[in-house]
Amino acid sequence: MNSIFNYGTDHLTIGICLDIAAGKTKGIINADADKAIRASWREVEKIVHAQHPVYGINTGFGPLCDTRISEADTSLLQCNILKSHSVGVGNPIPQEIAKLMLITKVQALAQGYSGVAPETLQRIIWHIDHDIIPVVPEKGSVGASGDLAPLSHLFLPLIGLGEVYENNERIPAGQLLKKYNLQPLILGPKEGLALINGTQFILAFAVKAVQRLDDALNRADLIGALSLEGLMGSARPFDARLHAIRPFKGTKMVADRLFTLLTGSEINSSHVNCDRVQDPYSLRCMPQVHGASRNAWLHLKELTEIELNSVTDNPVIFNADDTISGGNFHGQPLALPLDYATVAAAELGNIADRRCYLMSEGRYGLPKLLTQDAGLNSGLMIPQYTTAALVTENKTLCFPASADSVPTSLGQEDHVSMGSISGRKLHQVIDNLEYIQAIELLYAAQAVDFRRPLKSTPVIEAIHAKVREHVPHIQDDRVFADDINNLHQLITKGSLLAIANETAIHHQINLSHDEFGIY
Repeated sequence: MNSIFNYGTDHLTIGICLDIAAGKTKGIINADADKAIRASWREVEKIVHAQHPVYGINTGFGPLCDTRISEADTSLLQCNILKSHSVGVGNPIPQEIAKLMLITKVQALAQGYSGVAPETLQRIIWHIDHDIIPVVPEKGSVGASGDLAPLSHLFLPLIGLGEVYENNERIPAGQLLKKYNLQPLILGPKEGLALINGTQFILAFAVKAVQRLDDALNRADLIGALSLEGLMGSARPFDARLHAIRPFKGTKMVADRLFTLLTGSEINSSHVNCDRVQDPYSLRCMPQVHGASRNAWLHLKELTEIELNSVTDNPVIFNADDTISGGNFHGQPLALPLDYATVAAAELGNIADRRCYLMSEGRYGLPKLLTQDAGLNSGLMIPQYTTAALVTENKTLCFPASADSVPTSLGQEDHVSMGSISGRKLHQVIDNLEYIQAIELLYAAQAVDFRRPLKSTPVIEAIHAKVREHVPHIQDDRVFADDINNLHQLITKGSLLAIANETAIHHQINLSHDEFGIY
């Protein structure tokens, strides 16, 4: 552990959230947060004893909000809601996403507006610290009264039900509690509702998507620059003066990165006086296309960070006489930017596919299909079929889930966000994008081979060398799926970005822009 984060009082960023999940930072409840939590908890007790109706504390849920619950049954009510709302189906979500759900839920509840007991929060933190993660099905949330189904599964282990992962093994939660000599919690008034009301399923997917899309955007510039070198494209379209007169943040950033990456390249300087007037859009419009996706990412990052520090359950407890049953649990504020980011991720794949096609055409001094013996060898004909298939699959995933709404809860919840689907679809698109980028990397490295003995710049040469450590130059046909999978691992394990960043630092090349960080 390198640092401490104070739940409920410190500002949670995407980077810190991911660090807590990775065990690099420890989250705790400090004295100030504990005081606020206990104060809110006592206000709920006052509501129960006063017996005036407050939604979800001494009434039923949803369309049963007018049904009064006796003081004696308030605890049973909270236990029942976890059981009855655990209706998720499908495969379990990744353990990291479930852990992010726990972290973001503690941050929301620890602000002292939810009426939960301190012991409940400490039990959730115990799960985080011991990396004992509940099993949560991927489907079943409409993202409106919060992510009811997945959050119910997330917190079943608190009452000894459901399943958890321990050392990647799925075991019943009751068995796990016995192993650690822990008793199931007896939930107090409001606690079950506070646990399952909220956007933490959507939010966890958004947090991870911000990180993954950030990596994909950084790779897009690096691989795009390698492709441009292979195609002997011009760096002139990345001149800062051009983008100063159309100053979108993302566009300016990408142009600056590309210009920096290409400055001093032997390949680039070898054709400055050639007769090509302009390059195809997939080369010269990288700042505009990659940059637009960066703008979408920046929007998602900003809204995700707001949500990370928000209270999203219902009702919100200001004091025993001042409770508000509102809609802070509604997922629309994240559903829309998640859908927007899905299109942004898909567009990175679209333009990468076009560059792959361009490199296979046999233009600009490159051999057709990037092989010297085309005919006997098909060369890099078919990998572009895969990028074409993947970009089309991504297009089908770009329909905005947030554009739909199916009323639930007998019409009480008559507009829902479907943001949970938005979050899951974004990750599917990024999954495909990572394979598309691996294939473009295969093409770009092969194209640069035909520009030897000319060299590019240190960062681009380091990337090319890294590729060649894993995939040799293509002389004759082979099983290209193996090459694609090798480069996909290079991408998903972070090795490509790592070598680029290390080389940039070593040569004092600035590729970072603070506004686009996640901390």
